[in-house]
Amino acid sequence: MNKLNYKKDYPLLEKHPEMLKSMTGRPIEELTIDNVLSGKVTMQDGRIHKDTLLLQAEIAQSAGDIQIAANLRRAAELTNVPDEFILQAYNTIRPFRGSIEDINAIADTLEKEYDAAETADFVREAGEILRVSKRLKGDR
Repeated sequence: MNKLNYKKDYPLLEKHPEMLKSMTGRPIEELTIDNVLSGKVTMQDGRIHKDTLLLQAEIAQSAGDIQIAANLRRAAELTNVPDEFILQAYNTIRPFRGSIEDINAIADTLEKEYDAAETADFVREAGEILRVSKRLKGDR
């Protein structure tokens, strides 16, 4: 298939369900109530796959929704990051919670350990905004 296009390919679930899969790789067609009730589908099957988010980002980009596309690409990166680390990062980046060093360490970990370069850049940008606006730990 060529590049996805909003006008001809959206919504993906209706037009290209064969392209969609769960975090475990289970085809989207198998995510049914019957399979949930029978135990064939697990909680991990309910999580979205990185590739599905990247397809959605491509659709958003083709529609001119640049910010939504960027958000979806970062979300795709985060599918490989443990929930506990995401929660730690979130708490550190909140105003007055983390130092610039703490925030940059989170960005470095995202980039080096989880191959999440776009998200790492976003975190660094947030850290710089907090620094300039004097909302880092110890600024009160």
